[in-house]
Amino acid sequence: MRRYAPTAALTKDRLNEEETVEYQYINHIDSPADLKKLSVEELPAVCAELRNFIIEALSKNPGHLASSLGTIELTVALHYVFDTPNDKLVWDVGHQAYAHKILTGRRDRFHTNRQFKGLSPFTNPAESEYDAFIAGHASNSISAALGLDIADRLLRTEHRPATPDRTQTKTPTLHNTVAIIGDGAMTGGLAFEGVNNTSMDKNNLLIVLNDNHMAIDPLKGGFTQYLVDLTTSATYNKWRWRFYRLAVKLHLVDERRKQAILRRNNNLKAMLSKQPNNIFTGLNIRYFGPTDGHDVEGLVRILSEIKNHRGPKVLHIITKKGKGYAPAENDQTVWHAPGEFNVESGIRNQESGANTPPLWQEVFGETLLELAKKNEKIVGITPAMPSGCSMSIMQKELPDRVFDVGIAEGHAVTFSAGLAKAGMLPYCNIYSTFLQRAYDNIVHDVALQNLHVVLCIDRAGIVGNDGATHHGLLDLAYLRPIPNMQICAPRTAEDLRQMMQLAETMDGPVAIRYPRGRTNLSPTLPSREGVRYGKGVKLRDGDDIAVLTIGAIGNTMSEAIESVSKTVSQSEGRSVSYAHYDMRWLKPMDEEILHEVGKKFKTIVTAEDGMIAGGLGSAVLEWMAEHGYTPHVIRLGINDQFVEHGSTKELYHMLKLDKEGLCESLLQAQEK
Repeated sequence: MRRYAPTAALTKDRLNEEETVEYQYINHIDSPADLKKLSVEELPAVCAELRNFIIEALSKNPGHLASSLGTIELTVALHYVFDTPNDKLVWDVGHQAYAHKILTGRRDRFHTNRQFKGLSPFTNPAESEYDAFIAGHASNSISAALGLDIADRLLRTEHRPATPDRTQTKTPTLHNTVAIIGDGAMTGGLAFEGVNNTSMDKNNLLIVLNDNHMAIDPLKGGFTQYLVDLTTSATYNKWRWRFYRLAVKLHLVDERRKQAILRRNNNLKAMLSKQPNNIFTGLNIRYFGPTDGHDVEGLVRILSEIKNHRGPKVLHIITKKGKGYAPAENDQTVWHAPGEFNVESGIRNQESGANTPPLWQEVFGETLLELAKKNEKIVGITPAMPSGCSMSIMQKELPDRVFDVGIAEGHAVTFSAGLAKAGMLPYCNIYSTFLQRAYDNIVHDVALQNLHVVLCIDRAGIVGNDGATHHGLLDLAYLRPIPNMQICAPRTAEDLRQMMQLAETMDGPVAIRYPRGRTNLSPTLPSREGVRYGKGVKLRDGDDIAVLTIGAIGNTMSEAIESVSKTVSQSEGRSVSYAHYDMRWLKPMDEEILHEVGKKFKTIVTAEDGMIAGGLGSAVLEWMAEHGYTPHVIRLGINDQFVEHGSTKELYHMLKLDKEGLCESLLQAQEK
């Protein structure tokens, strides 16, 4: 077994998969308490080992690589300085927290990260006491951490028990709370709401602003440049401390005068640094930085100095996404989540070949460009995901008509509404899980005014290893009740193309939802007709049971029906005949199909890649009841639960929505 120098970079002499790496430091760190036994001078070696460990692990078990490589020194410094888990670390965008997981007792299980029944892909309090708050969506860390900090103050100070003589016991030491926000999360509106609240309420919150100028794609917008321009002065820090000590001696520092003191200090800073007050100092939040986020010894020194400062404060650090691995540093977007790769060569393992079907988002991106070339009113809007949703295809050719608004889904929708109100035709692409964050914007700003905004909902349904925070299971249910909303879902790539083309000619808001992954290169059963507004299509004739599906799950259902139809019913001695309808539209539904089904069939099976409550099955039940039909309706989909992480194959099998599970449900339907 080879030994691996803890500070060595990855070279051509790296270990092959069969050899075990012996790490001098991290193999003996099972908790932050073990980390604290080391000297500060040993911490760079710990960081080097963590970096190599993560690169090696993710080359075989894919995950979010570049973001975690950029926060290794910060993670080590935080756990070295603070008393975790008593002190709370609240991560924003949990894919920055792989080193955090490794240092907090999960090193030996890290190879199960993002796998079915393995470690959670993001921070999760149900998994570890060191995970203070869940972190799948961006921009929530400051608000959540502020709540934790104020609760700690209230529970440990105002509500501490009194002694028998009615005097209060000695004030317990308050815990520290740290919000680590980065990877573009500071572009989200919720982050600014949290900052504003932090400036108003008594708290001891430390906000670490991890500034790497990236989300998944390079960040855009004035605030990004503003972070780059922020600066501070060593002279300022020295004189501010002297000014504060003088104020203490003169008895100027108390709660009543606190804000005035802070304002004078902020003005002193602006004078000495020759810079105007920044957004934090303008809100009376003490600002430190910017400083090198890859200098672990420097971070330990700074954090040790400022952790005992009372009141809210910001430490602004500059990091590089993908730090320490050249391929990730050079192409941070691709290496955000690169899949499997060869560490030595930096070559990613990718599907290829003439018979490889396109990804759903690629069909979207290519179709959008085709439409935009013909219609100058079409514009594209995305919240920080141009490459992920393939709007980058249009962005390259028509850059002035694509708007990456940052991690700001609510703004993306309302911005689209403004564009539509002025006569443009916005195609706003947002992942299903993130569209949840813009619900009021959809209702109030788009639907209420019946504006022609096309919501292209990517990653709808089960998405796989990112788990509960990222599955897109709620969109059908939460969009259906909205007046004026029109909702469709393609079964094939050609359906998606036609739906996008049809949406161009429609009025009012349109939602097109489609899954993650690859389309069907050759659909099991091709559509017999093109996509028409509010119309479904019969894929298979039958006499006994009607099966109604919406979206890509219809392909799996077609395979299941074909398989089950070959079986012979033991009770009746004949094959059961299934009729299969691809509804295509959830709103408006095809009433011609529904009347046909209601009159002919006593048993109906519905299937959807979303929550059962409120989706297609619920809509069919409601319609049948309203029109006097009384069939037995069996609804297949996701029951009242959050679905864990795992491969899509494993999850569909668990949920009985794969071919095997659908066959079982169809056979059970024969008995009804």
